[in-house]
Amino acid sequence: MDRGLVHEDLLQKGVNFALHLGAVYAEARYHRHTSSSFFARNGELVGYGESIEEGIGVRVIVKGALGFSATSSLNWDSLREAVEQAVKLANVHSKFMKKPIQFSEARLGKAKYEALCVKPFDRMDLGEKISYMAEVWDKAKDSVKETKMMTLTARYSEDVEEKTIINSDGAFIVSRVPRLSVGYNFVLLHPQKGTIQRSQSFGGSGGLEQLDKWKVPEAAAEEATKLENVLVNGIEPPKGPLDVIVGSEIVGLIVHESCGHPSEADRIWGREAAQAGMSFVKPGMIGERIGGKYATVIDDPTLPGSYGFYLYDDEGVPARARYLYKEGLINEHLHNRWTASLWGTTSNAAARAMDHNSEPIIRMANTYLAPGDHSFEELLEGVKLGVYMKSYMEWNIDDIRWGQRYVGLECYLIEKGELTKPVRNPVLEVTTKSFYSSIEAAGKELRFEPGTCGKGEPSQGVPVWFGGPDVKLRNIPLGVVG
Repeated sequence: MDRGLVHEDLLQKGVNFALHLGAVYAEARYHRHTSSSFFARNGELVGYGESIEEGIGVRVIVKGALGFSATSSLNWDSLREAVEQAVKLANVHSKFMKKPIQFSEARLGKAKYEALCVKPFDRMDLGEKISYMAEVWDKAKDSVKETKMMTLTARYSEDVEEKTIINSDGAFIVSRVPRLSVGYNFVLLHPQKGTIQRSQSFGGSGGLEQLDKWKVPEAAAEEATKLENVLVNGIEPPKGPLDVIVGSEIVGLIVHESCGHPSEADRIWGREAAQAGMSFVKPGMIGERIGGKYATVIDDPTLPGSYGFYLYDDEGVPARARYLYKEGLINEHLHNRWTASLWGTTSNAAARAMDHNSEPIIRMANTYLAPGDHSFEELLEGVKLGVYMKSYMEWNIDDIRWGQRYVGLECYLIEKGELTKPVRNPVLEVTTKSFYSSIEAAGKELRFEPGTCGKGEPSQGVPVWFGGPDVKLRNIPLGVVG
């Protein structure tokens, strides 16, 4: 039986009760996570866990203030207490509100959907899944010759997220999204050259069919071979301004951090300043130039198979592609219904909550730089001397998301349009504007990396994708780790 439909009457009763207590807006969200995961070290199982977390989150607007409460007990007495608590909190907060909270008008959905799952998680038993991840260790350690693989940890996680959302403005959304995530971390040791470490993740919505696509054991072996070459034979990168081809893995991280986060309207407004940081973007900057013609950054929750997939947000607003930067201009921010009312616009469905205990706040989903029309060989053409930074080992960015630094991991020298020697520890330091203004060309192949994006107080972690193509930057200063 559909759990969402089972709880529909209870959720509606909670919404009606909140309105009876004086709320001008009320929502009730049933939220359930059914999860399992295991960890292995050097091919041996070291931990396994299963969890079921479910409950109802309640949010209300009373006298221009928001109140939120939640319960993990799925009965009327507990829900009534949660509603009363949310209303009470809103009443208290209303005394301190300088500007009453209002929600923008929105076309809310009445829909039921689920992410496509070709091979459900139960098509493989636990033993088969453990064997699959043990193969990651076997193939990776056997792929290196001049170094020793000191350790390889592997993780495997399944999660099925189910939600039913009802609010007083007419939304009724029932959804089910299964997600799969796997990853590994290994360390290679050379007696004279030292160590090199790699952490890699794969994730998406759907079922076990994704394992056939990712081919994780083969990917780990290939990376181990290439990083052994970097460790043993890597040279120091050339100095001074030069052409740099930035791999899609780094590009995806850059757009997530330097476009996605500073485009969150609650961060721009200042709500996140003491929690997750600030933004260089200020109200009124729509239309200002941030880069060149290749600087188009899109956040799209509706991408099939994506880790951040959803079709309606937690306020019931239909999701769509959001063009945050468009051909070099700041185009739109990520909004929920509250910030949309502040900006005099409409929500673009960015309200997400981690679980039933969390309030919906503005979040990214799948953020990426739009691809161009160049092959990788065409990106290399014309580069007399440069560096290709395929992946990264570490990074940081300042509080307003402007100055940033990325240290390369798998990197190569470019000489006369060809990849030649491996390069160790190049450092790319850019500002947000200098990065987007320096893109001369973008590749045609779009790739994504999964992540769990943290934000809020208490902190919430939600699944996201970040991605992009390989891009060519002209005359960029490049440093080296000292």
